[in-house]
Amino acid sequence: MAEWRRLSLSATGERIVLAVSGGADSTALLLAVGELVKANLLSFMPIAAHLNHGLRGKAGAEDARWVKWLAEASGLNFEIGRAQVKRRAAVSKDNIEQAARRARYEFLKRTARKHEARIVLTAHTMDDQAETVLMRLMRGSAAEGLSGMEAVSALEGNRAVLLVRPLLSWARRADTERYCRERGVEFRVDEMNMDENFTRVRVRKNLLPLMQQFNPRVVETISRTASLLAEDASALNASAAELLQRASEEGERSSKLPRLRVQILRDAPVAVRRRALRQWIAEGRGHLRRLELVHLLAVDGLLEGERGGRVIVLPGGVRISRRKNRLELFKEKG
Repeated sequence: MAEWRRLSLSATGERIVLAVSGGADSTALLLAVGELVKANLLSFMPIAAHLNHGLRGKAGAEDARWVKWLAEASGLNFEIGRAQVKRRAAVSKDNIEQAARRARYEFLKRTARKHEARIVLTAHTMDDQAETVLMRLMRGSAAEGLSGMEAVSALEGNRAVLLVRPLLSWARRADTERYCRERGVEFRVDEMNMDENFTRVRVRKNLLPLMQQFNPRVVETISRTASLLAEDASALNASAAELLQRASEEGERSSKLPRLRVQILRDAPVAVRRRALRQWIAEGRGHLRRLELVHLLAVDGLLEGERGGRVIVLPGGVRISRRKNRLELFKEKG
């Protein structure tokens, strides 16, 4: 409840969707919200939303039935969805983890729209935050990525719906498991969370335990560092937005985006300039998926020198070209 208030969330009158996988984290969050409702500290009942990713056969179907039982036992409405993640991954050329994440958030958006909900709750913990930051660090993310997940953000581009992670800054995975046991409620165990073919599982089972030999509280340390970087990023992003506005040039172009004046970008501090370019690219692509630091550095390199006619190709069929003293972004057809 203290975290709910810290995040400035309303305790009354909200329509809320709660993502429930059936694991300890989401089960604990559902039970905790129910406990707060019974104590009259929250005056709403969330809709439990569960997506069967179609990856685990009978086990996935059993998870869905278990979540349905838990929701009914808790007096909640519920939504059960199904996706074919392997098929999606083959079409989109994402890996399984990326395709599953995208399917999950699309389902949550549909559920929020159906129930006219303004908030979607997920049960990410400090452990999830630490794993995310380490994965991004190894991938070569800039400080923006190393800020990790936000406790409150827009739900996948839908500014009308907030994605809220009320356990992110203080709860550990062991806390959620202990809470479920104290409440006498079983939770589902996904065997895929033990499959070391997935990067996140290798980080969880191998890298973090090794780091804990050097610092037993490394999860809390990484989470705290991510919060500090997020504060810095917020200030830099405001400066980047102002720079982008000054550098933008309207005119005839093949893209809906404004062209950017090279000299104005070149004169700006590097940290602000690269964030401005990142915002511009995000607007042009509609997302930042598969955009890594190496791509951003390549685009930044177009600002060097006086020669035009250079082109950088980004993942997803986007080209950025330097023409004389302007940068332009083009989406390739198809």
